[in-house]
Amino acid sequence: MSEEFYRIKRLPPYVIAEVNAMRAAARARGEDIIDLGMGNPDLPPPAHVIDKLVEVAKKPDAHGYSASKGIPGLRRAQAAYYGRRFGVELDPETEVVVTMGSKEGLSSLATAITAPGDVILAPNPSYPIHTFGFIIAGATIRSVPTTPNEAYWDSLDRAMKFTVPRPSVLVVGYPSNPTAEVVDLAFYERLVAWAKEHKVWILSDLAYSELYYDGVPTPSVLQVPGAKDVAVEFTSMSKTFSMAGWRMGFAVGNKRLIAALTRVKSYLDYGAFTPIQAAAVAALNGPQDIVEQNRTLYRKRRDVLVESFGRAGWDIPSPRASMFAWAPMPPALAHLGSLEFSKQLLSEAGVAVAPGVGYGEEGEGFVRIAMVENEQRIRQAARNVKRYLQSMGVNTPARGAG
Repeated sequence: MSEEFYRIKRLPPYVIAEVNAMRAAARARGEDIIDLGMGNPDLPPPAHVIDKLVEVAKKPDAHGYSASKGIPGLRRAQAAYYGRRFGVELDPETEVVVTMGSKEGLSSLATAITAPGDVILAPNPSYPIHTFGFIIAGATIRSVPTTPNEAYWDSLDRAMKFTVPRPSVLVVGYPSNPTAEVVDLAFYERLVAWAKEHKVWILSDLAYSELYYDGVPTPSVLQVPGAKDVAVEFTSMSKTFSMAGWRMGFAVGNKRLIAALTRVKSYLDYGAFTPIQAAAVAALNGPQDIVEQNRTLYRKRRDVLVESFGRAGWDIPSPRASMFAWAPMPPALAHLGSLEFSKQLLSEAGVAVAPGVGYGEEGEGFVRIAMVENEQRIRQAARNVKRYLQSMGVNTPARGAG
């Protein structure tokens, strides 16, 4: 009998969990921790969405098994969203499947389409499921950069030239979690052409599609003519509608990939609770003012974060999208490493952030800061950080941190 299971042996310690455990322990001791670590929205969903959940939950026949691929009305609602938002036509029957959040969808598709020894191209740094979903499925990861510059394309070409077996899947995610980088439609046009040339599937994670701040809506890879020949895209209602705990997501696009995902899911689950799916329909088909309201709120939080932390002595690049800032560590403290720096911020400043190394080795030297506290709390975090930096001998501006 093996002392360790095969797939468990392939998973390294989840370093972000170390900071999470410290945060939980500190709060259990009654300490006031400003949590900028986990991307957990602090806002409620729209009232009409909650009302629909309650309404359907009161029906006697709403509590049985649901549909694994999603109730028809929800698949139609997601197809309609893609039509309105991106001008992309989707068949709700063959090109849309409901997932329990984009995380479950990505991992289930990895199970469906990869075999032990397959090589997957995934960005580094990136959201952990982009790599570990495939590692759990037995595949091997070849890392490519996250920043979408010419070095990115050179990396893709080297991977196809020198990797055996040839990579079969490329994972992309823009706006990026954790780096908040964005791409334009021209990037996706080049990506689709590259994928068709090399016979590689594209899996696009578009979970932050509606959190953009420069006035230019984030595009979908499926807007590229012919993209559905090679691509599937994942979206989530977690951030757009503040429904993270509801676990509502979607995969849309290539019929073959959607069929594979649907078949695997049919063995694994019976779908989300029907009242939740009905409420998701209400969110997608109902008033959309909440989307702009959330975008405006996160934009204001971003501006407060960048301004107040900058006055505290920590310069943070302003993210163009997502609910995260990807912050290089203060140069004077870079020797600590992102994990130790995150632990010290928690214990000495009462501020939780996520260590960049938790998103891949290329994330070392950074931390991810989630904009999930209100503006007052973000300013308080900046004041706490300023005191910590001063205690570490880091020169900070003479003015206060707001």
